Amino acid sequence: MQNFNYSIPTKVFFGKGQIKVLGTNIKQYGSKVLIVYGGGSIKRNGIYDKIVNILKEENIDFCELSGVEPNPRITTVRKGIEICKDNNIDFVLAVGGGSSIDCAKAIAAGYYYEGDPWDIVINPKKIEKVLPIASILTLAATGSEMDVYAVISNTETNQKLGTSHPDMAPKFSILDPEYTFSVPASQTASGTADIMSHTFESYFTNTRETFIQNRISEAILKTCIEYGVKAVKDPENYEARANLMWASSLAINGLLVYGKTRNWAVHPMEHELSAVYDITHGVGLAILTPHWMKYVLDENTVGNFVEYGVNVWGIDKNRDKMSIANEAIEKTKEYFVSLGLPTTLKEVGIGEDRLEEMAKKSVSRGKIGVIKALNEKDVLNIFKAAL
Repeated sequence: MQNFNYSIPTKVFFGKGQIKVLGTNIKQYGSKVLIVYGGGSIKRNGIYDKIVNILKEENIDFCELSGVEPNPRITTVRKGIEICKDNNIDFVLAVGGGSSIDCAKAIAAGYYYEGDPWDIVINPKKIEKVLPIASILTLAATGSEMDVYAVISNTETNQKLGTSHPDMAPKFSILDPEYTFSVPASQTASGTADIMSHTFESYFTNTRETFIQNRISEAILKTCIEYGVKAVKDPENYEARANLMWASSLAINGLLVYGKTRNWAVHPMEHELSAVYDITHGVGLAILTPHWMKYVLDENTVGNFVEYGVNVWGIDKNRDKMSIANEAIEKTKEYFVSLGLPTTLKEVGIGEDRLEEMAKKSVSRGKIGVIKALNEKDVLNIFKAAL
C-alpha cells in the first residue's frame, strides 16, 4: 500500500533565456552571494559573464569559489565555508553540473556547523540549518538541481559519501538546455548513464502497487534511450538536450520513489570505485549496472526484468520470461556501448588488487539493494564479473 508525503520544493525556470530571473529571485533570499563552479567552462561559453552582469545590475555583492572537482572534495567544501564566513555570505549559487551543486550544498550546510564539515557528511543528522541555495545547470546527469542530496569525497580516507537535509534542496534552479550544448560527448554519455541509473534504483523494487511511478520511470528510461545518442552525435540538438535535462531532474527529485522502499545498490558500489580511483561516476555506473542486473536476476526477480524488457525495450511479452529478462539486460549493455562508454573495470584502470576493500566499504552501512539485498561477498562477485 502506498503511503507518502509529497514535497518537491525547488522552483524551476526551464528553457531558453531563463537566466533573466536570476537577480530578482536571489533577492528574495539574500544579498551577498558565493558563486560555486568548476574548471572554467562557464567562462569560455559566456555563462559566467551573464551571471556577473546580472548581479552587478541588481547591486548584489558576490565572491567566487572555482575549481570544484568532478568528484567534489571535502577540502574544497572547507575552502568555500571559509570564504562564506569571511565575507558574511547569505546565499550560495552553484553553476555547473552535479559536482558544483553538491559542493555548494555541503558548503551551505557546513556554514552553520561549528565542527569539521566532514562530520555532517558522515552523519546528516548533525545538519541543523542551511544557507539558501540556487543552481544554474550546465550538465544533465545527477539531478542535484532538484533534490536534497550531496555526494562528497574525502581523498584522505578514500571515502565518497552522500548526505542530505530537506533545506539542501535548491530554492530555485535555472535549466536552460542551451547551456549544455558545449558539454563534451563523453560527459553527455556518462550523464545519460547516471540518469538511467537513478531511475533503475527506484524502478527495480518489490513494491508492486506503484503503477504510476513505474510508468513514469519507464518514460524517463525511454527518453534517455531516445535522446542520449542524439545528444552525443548532435550536441546542439535542443530537443535532445531539453529532454535529457528534464529527465535528469525527474529521475531523482523524489517523484519516482514515493511510496516505495528505498535502498540503492549500484550507486553505493560505484561510489567506492570513484572514491579510490577517481573515475567518472556515470562511467562506473554504466560498467556495473548490467553486471548487477545479471547477478540479481533469478526466479524471484525475473518479473521486474520482464516488465522492463517489455515496456522499455519492446520485447515480445509472449516469450519465455528468463529469455526476455536476459535480452533486456543485454540491450542495456549495448545501449551504453552505443554511447561510447566502457564495459569493463579494466578499461578504466581498475584491477583486482582493491576489490575486496571496496566491496567491504560498499556495505559499511548495511546490506544494499531492494529486489535482492547484497552483502560484501555479493558485491565482490559483481566487481569481479565487471573486470
